[in-house]
Amino acid sequence: MGSEWSHPEEREPLLQPPPLPLPPPALSPARHAAPLPARRPLPLPGPPSRVYGRRWLVLLLFSLLGLAQGLVWNTWGPIQNSARQAFAFSSLDIALLVFWGPIGFVPCFLFMGLMDKKGLRVTVLLTSALMVVGAGLRCIPVSDQEQRKWLIHGGQLLNGLAGPTVSSAAPFLSTTWFSPDERATATAIASLLVYLGGACAFLVGPLMVPGPNGTSATPLPHDISPELIKDRIEAVLYAEFGFVALIFSAALAYFPSRPPFPPSVAAASQRLSYRRSFCRLLSNPRFLMIALAYAIPLGVFSGWSGVLDWILTPAHISQVDAGWIGFWSIVGGCVFGIALARFADFIRGMLKPILLLLLSGATLSSIWFTLTCLTTVIHLPLTTATLYTSSILLGVFLNSSVPIFFELFVETVYPVPEGITCGVVTFLSNMFMGILLFFLFFYHEEFSWFNWCVPGSCFLSLLLILCFRESYDRLYLDVIVSV
Repeated sequence: MGSEWSHPEEREPLLQPPPLPLPPPALSPARHAAPLPARRPLPLPGPPSRVYGRRWLVLLLFSLLGLAQGLVWNTWGPIQNSARQAFAFSSLDIALLVFWGPIGFVPCFLFMGLMDKKGLRVTVLLTSALMVVGAGLRCIPVSDQEQRKWLIHGGQLLNGLAGPTVSSAAPFLSTTWFSPDERATATAIASLLVYLGGACAFLVGPLMVPGPNGTSATPLPHDISPELIKDRIEAVLYAEFGFVALIFSAALAYFPSRPPFPPSVAAASQRLSYRRSFCRLLSNPRFLMIALAYAIPLGVFSGWSGVLDWILTPAHISQVDAGWIGFWSIVGGCVFGIALARFADFIRGMLKPILLLLLSGATLSSIWFTLTCLTTVIHLPLTTATLYTSSILLGVFLNSSVPIFFELFVETVYPVPEGITCGVVTFLSNMFMGILLFFLFFYHEEFSWFNWCVPGSCFLSLLLILCFRESYDRLYLDVIVSV
C-alpha cells in the first residue's frame, strides 16, 4: 500500500539514509584520550508531510458507505414479521437473509489483496458497485414470488460481499489521509458507522412498515392488508437503493486513493508484501494473542445481539423493546467510541489501559445481565430498566473497543499493511460468530448457556490483554523522524 510514494522493490520504511559519522578530530601525540562513544545517528526527515482539508470528505464518503452497508444488511431483522406476510418468507429465509453478512466475509482475502495492489479507490468503487447491484436486485418487480425471493437473497449476498472492505479498511484510510494525532478518531468514525447503519434499520423499518397485527410506530388504517405491507417494504427497498446509488456516484466522481503528499512518515513507508504479511501475522504470537482478544468477545457479542429478541422472550420483553435495546447499545457505543478515540489521540501510547477499562466494564455488565436472567437461581430484580441498562452498557463497552483494537493491531505488526491486518481479525470475529450460531441451531430451546458465553468471552479477552506486551512501532517511526 502506498506503492507510488517510494521504490516498489523495497519493503522498508521510506527514510533517507542516515549521515555517516564525522571522523574524530586528530589528537596531538602528547595528549592521548579515550575515544568518544559513537552517537547513534538520527534518521533524516522523509518526504514532506502535509494534511489536506479534503481528507474529511474522503472520510465522510467512506463512512456513509459503511453506514449504507449496515443499513441494507439489517433491513429484514426489524420487520421480519411483516416480511413473512408480504413475501411468504419462512424462518429459514429470515435467518439466511441475516446470515449473508458473515458469509460475505469468506472471500475477504481477495479484497485485502486488491486493496494492497490497487489501492483504496479501486477497492471502494468495486465495493460500492456490488452494493448498488445488490440493492437494485431487491427492487426488481417480479410477479413470481419464488423468483422475487431469490432476487432478494442475491441482493443480500452482494451487499454482504461489501462487508470486508467497509469493516477493515478504516485504519488504512486513517493512516493514508490523517496525521498521527487524528488517526484514532478517523478510524473510529469510519469503523463504527457500519454498526450505526445496522442501528438505523431499527428505526427505518418499524417507522415505514406496519406490523401484520396492526401495531406500528406510525398511525395507520385499521385494516392493514398484505398488499399495503408489501408496498411499504418496497418503498424502503427503493429508498435504500437510491441512498447507495448516490454514494456510489459521489465516490465515482471523487475518491482518490491517496493525497498528493503523505500526512506522516508511516503513511509514506513501504509495507511488507501480501505473502510476507500473512507469514508475519501467523508467526507473531503477540498479534495472535490480541487477535483472539478481539475476535472472541466481538464475535460472540455479534451473534448474541442477533438473537436478542429470542433471549429476552422468556423475560416477557417484546420484540420492539429488544430492538430499542439493540439500537441504543449500538448508538451509545458509536458515540462513546468516537469520543474515546479522540481522547486516545491526545494521550498516544495508552491503548492497552483503555482496552483494560473497556473489557472490565463489558465483563461486569454481561455478568449483571446474565445473573438478572437467572431468576430461578439468583433473585436479582428482573425489570425492563435493569435489562435495558445492563445490555446497553455491554454494547457501549464492546462496540467502543473496536477502533482501539484496530489501532493496537496496526501498531503491533507494523509494517504489515493495515487492510490485511484488520481484515484477518475481522474474518476471525465473523468465524467465531458463525460457530456460535451453528451451535444455536442445536441448542435453541434454552438460552442460559448462550448468556454465559458473553461474560466468559469478555473475561478471556481481559486476561489476554493483561498478558499482552504493547508496542507502538508506527508511532515511534513518526515521532523519531519528526524530531
